Amino acid sequence: MKVYEALAEAFVAEGTTTVFGMMGDANMHWMNAMAERGAELLEARHEGSGLAMADGWARGTNTPGVASTTSGPGVTQLATSLVCASRARTPLVLFCGEASRGDLTATQYLDQQKFAEGVECGFVHVLTPAKAQDAVRRAFWLARTTSRPVMVSAPNDVQLAEYDGAPVYVPSTQLIDVAPRVPDPSRIRQAATIIEDSKRVVVLVGRGARAADVGDQVLELTELTHGMVATTLQVKNWLRDRTPYYAGISGLYGTQTAHELLQEADCVIAVGASLNQFTTEHGYLYPAARIIQLDHAEQVVTGTGQPVDCYVRGDARASLDQLLDTLRGGEPRTEGYHTSDIANRLTEADILREPFHQEEGRLDPREVVLELDQLLPENLPMVLGSGHQVDFGTMLFTKPREIVTNYGMFGAIGQAPLITMGWSLGRGKQPTVVIEGDASFIMHLAEFDTAVRYGWPVLVIVMNDEALGAEFHKSAAHGLRPELTAIPSPDLGAVATAMGGRGITVRSITDLAQAVGAFVSDPAPTVVDVRISREVLSVPYRRLHFAEDV
Repeated sequence: MKVYEALAEAFVAEGTTTVFGMMGDANMHWMNAMAERGAELLEARHEGSGLAMADGWARGTNTPGVASTTSGPGVTQLATSLVCASRARTPLVLFCGEASRGDLTATQYLDQQKFAEGVECGFVHVLTPAKAQDAVRRAFWLARTTSRPVMVSAPNDVQLAEYDGAPVYVPSTQLIDVAPRVPDPSRIRQAATIIEDSKRVVVLVGRGARAADVGDQVLELTELTHGMVATTLQVKNWLRDRTPYYAGISGLYGTQTAHELLQEADCVIAVGASLNQFTTEHGYLYPAARIIQLDHAEQVVTGTGQPVDCYVRGDARASLDQLLDTLRGGEPRTEGYHTSDIANRLTEADILREPFHQEEGRLDPREVVLELDQLLPENLPMVLGSGHQVDFGTMLFTKPREIVTNYGMFGAIGQAPLITMGWSLGRGKQPTVVIEGDASFIMHLAEFDTAVRYGWPVLVIVMNDEALGAEFHKSAAHGLRPELTAIPSPDLGAVATAMGGRGITVRSITDLAQAVGAFVSDPAPTVVDVRISREVLSVPYRRLHFAEDV
């Protein structure tokens, strides 16, 4: 057996069923070996795109995604997608071919270890035939235990050598202790004491809470404490439909009402949330609150630069169950946040009270988002992209659907449609919608062909202002020339149709409703090019760049 075959055997033993990427000289033997062992090979039009699709697939399946490239330029194409995946803490394993050992004059030679270090990627080198499968096991172990991308770099000469390693492969899953981490009882008692001494409690939930499926425990905790639920950006709208005391996003994208109420908190219980500077709005939101953090990770310094008052390290479910057991039977609560006045304020906070902007041939992005929120079924997952246009959806989408956001993950535009494609496939070709800007979508327009080729049912809503929207408004704020950000756009609906998918360009709410309805009734790769006005400024930009109190 050749080393490339042994490497493929190891990937399959780790559970690999799907490989995204592009074939080249340095990975073609391995990709053939993967295909012979039943793996599905999905060819993207760009290596970085394939990696971003693997990122989406991993998020959708909660298992490590796998991508592959050839050596040298195939590897350097991964740069932006690797940093994005690292910042999103997505477990990925990349099989990358490499020039033969010692051949520094090879056309595609690259010090791939230095490259990996520069883009926040783990690195495992396949240096000898006997240790080839060990490298795969270590890469998957690192991806699973550190939640990050890891590169397996395999030189050509090693791949083509005879494998002389261990005859039986032990997958990384057998080396990982998956038993729930039990919290320290003394920390639970400390947390309970802080809670019992508090009057305004906020339960702040993040991705870790949603992944642990502890919604029932979170809601019971808010009942016992008369507290409010707030979320990080990453789990926007989770639990919204299950309590009237739902403040929404904690941070810049929260409502003005949420900001006012969160500043009154004297206790914050963070569950599976990192408490970074965006969630705490650099300390603005919880100036006097004592912080309790429940997480399985090593304790980290919060976004304000301060340690929390009580850190409970453990599995979210076990920690919440023990905390609830301690709190049950305690003294009845005073009102806290549970008043009819606060419930009404929270309900009314999401109502848009400003009139829509009127412009010939272009729609107000707020009207578009509110209409989409009604048109799209709640069981249709949504991916939110980057740039100014996504601010409207981040604040105005209120249906309790599953939302994946790429905002804040390195600030890179163009990633969200690719993540959506991988997510849809990972969920068994589940119809999925992505909200993205025109510059972002056009950046990787060729990958719509990939979606069409494989029949992935993705609906791409392009919020098209024919400009770099963020820079348009920032230019105005800084006294620069906004017109320099304008980039005319082709008819993206016609482009999508020419690529074999469905497409339409809309300039009215009626046409938007018809286009979305067609996708919902018969999901297929679809682009809806929505022409929006540049004249409407999002609430976060009004706050950040024009100091508006909104």
